[in-house]
Amino acid sequence: MRSRPNSTFTSLAGSLLLAHPGLRDPNFRHSVVLLSSHDAEGAMGLVLNRPAGRRLAQLSGDFALGPLADVPVFLGGPVETARLAIAAWQSRDDGFQLHFGLEPDKARELLERGDVHLRGFLGYAGWSAGQLEGEMARETWVVADVPEDLPAQPQDELLWRKVLGLKGGRWRLLADEPDEPRWN
Repeated sequence: MRSRPNSTFTSLAGSLLLAHPGLRDPNFRHSVVLLSSHDAEGAMGLVLNRPAGRRLAQLSGDFALGPLADVPVFLGGPVETARLAIAAWQSRDDGFQLHFGLEPDKARELLERGDVHLRGFLGYAGWSAGQLEGEMARETWVVADVPEDLPAQPQDELLWRKVLGLKGGRWRLLADEPDEPRWN
């Protein structure tokens, strides 16, 4: 978390938001959200673990030929679900770098350079001013650091279970809790 000078506001940009195990909202149940921006005006991020089961080539003929055709598509959140955004991330020695809202030419360039993970996202997660802070006060979200091996992790509900389990203690127990109590 990074604090802005002369302010009590703490930005969570660059962090993961893990849905609290008790969150039942179908838009975010067991979701892992990478916050790309967070300031006093609001926050924005991408749900990382909702694969859409499609590739960019299946969404648009513009991607049918070329290196972006097989880029997987994810459901990035409940806001503007018809809008496609291409994102790339890199794990580097000096930290984690996210490129969001890439133009196809820039995405191709990054892909050709290698060591980058590309994804298409339909929609995003967004919060207006103070909304995320209110949800945090109600313990709707658990904040986590981005694991270095994030791109190598399963990109479905298992990602939520793994990252929440890394928080240790009670979180590890809650991450492994079955959805149906009788399966316990």
